[in-house]
Amino acid sequence: MLDVAALPEAPWPDHDWEDLAIRAAEAAVRETPYAEWIDHDATIEIAVRLTSDAEVHTLNNQYRHKDKPTNVLSFPMIQPDLMEAVTANSDDGEVLLGDIVLAHGVCVAEAAERGISVEDHATHLIVHGVLHLLGYDHLGDMEAEAMEDMERAALASLGLHDPYLIRED
Repeated sequence: MLDVAALPEAPWPDHDWEDLAIRAAEAAVRETPYAEWIDHDATIEIAVRLTSDAEVHTLNNQYRHKDKPTNVLSFPMIQPDLMEAVTANSDDGEVLLGDIVLAHGVCVAEAAERGISVEDHATHLIVHGVLHLLGYDHLGDMEAEAMEDMERAALASLGLHDPYLIRED
């Protein structure tokens, strides 16, 4: 089973971020070969931290050597090629999949730029982050296209926008 915890910090406003994070994570996992994890005997844990641009800037600089904030960072706890073995062999029935961190100001600015709500954009970023935790990436064109297709499908299952559709205003 997926166990998703949302940890909102200032300046994120009051909202049911836990429900949003759970729905986003489940939608993302359903679009992968790991869909069975949603109802698995082992508890697959994901932490979603909603924090400030300054905190994400520090993490981005520390772990990616990029001296700026970014919208979302993912910190996987297990290597993708070991995931099946980890869930099958978990001693205590718990698997720490990883952490996702979202930057408030970047998320707000990107949502405004796209003409969508902050909640919808945060949902997309959590979907994106979960896919990174599962080993998906967007470094090459084919990888990017496959990951974007999974994101589109996950968001469509939640009744949300295609984040890669180019708006013509």
